[in-house]
Amino acid sequence: MTTTRLPDVNPDASRHHHAQNDFVKDVAPEGPAPWHLRALANLVDLGVVAIPVVIGWYLVDSLADANGGGEADRAVFGGAALAVAIALLVWNRGFREGNAGATVGKGWFGLVTRDTRTGAPIGVRRGLRRRRDRDTEVVRESTARADGFEPITPDSSLAAVRRRRLIGLAALAVLLLLVLFASIAVGARPLSFDEIFHALFQATGSETDIIVRSLRIPRTLLGLVVGIALGVAGALIQGHTRNPLADAGLLGLNAGAAFLVVLAIYAFGLSTPSQYLWFAFAGSALASITVFGLSSIGGGKASPLSLALAGAAVAFFLQAMTNAVVLLDQTSLDGYRFWVVGSVAGRGFDVLWQVLPFLVLGVVIALASTPGLNVLSLGEDVARTLGTNVAVSRTVGIVAITLLTGAATAACGPIAFIGLVVPHVARAITGPDYRWLVPYAGLLGGLMLVTADVIGRVVVRPGELQVGIVLAVFGTPFFIALVRRRKLASL
Repeated sequence: MTTTRLPDVNPDASRHHHAQNDFVKDVAPEGPAPWHLRALANLVDLGVVAIPVVIGWYLVDSLADANGGGEADRAVFGGAALAVAIALLVWNRGFREGNAGATVGKGWFGLVTRDTRTGAPIGVRRGLRRRRDRDTEVVRESTARADGFEPITPDSSLAAVRRRRLIGLAALAVLLLLVLFASIAVGARPLSFDEIFHALFQATGSETDIIVRSLRIPRTLLGLVVGIALGVAGALIQGHTRNPLADAGLLGLNAGAAFLVVLAIYAFGLSTPSQYLWFAFAGSALASITVFGLSSIGGGKASPLSLALAGAAVAFFLQAMTNAVVLLDQTSLDGYRFWVVGSVAGRGFDVLWQVLPFLVLGVVIALASTPGLNVLSLGEDVARTLGTNVAVSRTVGIVAITLLTGAATAACGPIAFIGLVVPHVARAITGPDYRWLVPYAGLLGGLMLVTADVIGRVVVRPGELQVGIVLAVFGTPFFIALVRRRKLASL
């Protein structure tokens, strides 16, 4: 029998050999990144800026005089496209590359821009003028990480956070002013800048003066205040129900307004928004009182869960009653279809002045209730421990929601997605502090609604697309993405 002798194996030598192999595998490459990766990254970054420019060029070309466009239309959409491109360039090249070392393109291909002497990020200013800066280099992400590269973290001190939030509010206010001017300038009837400024400051009663002063200005102002109201109300509703997918429909407010509007058309023959406005407001108020009362039965307090359940029950019942009425009468169905789409068109100063006091009062109450809402967000037991009267805080919040949503729905019909989308955008900017979240949600709501109204006037020219339809088209993808985010369940 032949015995085969296995070679001696030194365990220590084997471990040393494997450690050497692992070390070789983990060694990061040195020197600049390959030129083809840098070229591909630059191509992606160019596309980020080029997309809005191309879209803007297409819009400006489609708004030529031969196609029914005007000077103001082309200036508004061309300027908006250019502003978006510049903003993307500053964000991508300045803040992303300057602070984190990677633009969108460099992030895709695992590249990092760093200072050649210190190996640290180059900062925002150097990121914007990096083409003339020879003290920077682009390396692989593994190389930068091996050399101790760390992104610049923003200053988290209270003063710095407060300063950034104030700058954000100021920037939103400026952007909102520009959008308001765009809303006055753009419409079915193309206008020149001379005609617009003449109507604003030297009106003599001409056709263009009437269009600007009697149609576009009331419509713009109504869209502004309604958007602010819906944004603020959405933030309050999500805060009080602690439901990230909550909006006015969840509490039955839209269904209450719709039912009384249809009832007013059927029983009293009302046909214009100014006539059935008070019925819509009363319907929202009654639905709110009913939901709050039902949610308080039993335990004596309205919890977020009981509010959502009571709101859903009331909404389903009122929707059934509305459907029953419109099936009985063709006139009610026609009036309901006009109102339920959601629009700021065809509303004048008469509607604005009727709802404005309720909207202003609702915003004031909402801003005053934000400290209590911050405490409620910690949980009802913690809020009671800290001395907060939960019932009073929730009642104040419901009053503000009723005033804001009721008046906005009465004026323009049920406009979806603003109350759902805007609070999440504001929360991404400000964090969970409702003292800042509510003002941001208001400005973003006004900006979103007026912008959607401007888009609706152009896409089907010479006709118009209702603002509720435009918001649904753009809001649906966001809503789907929102549902897919698991972390929203912890709001």
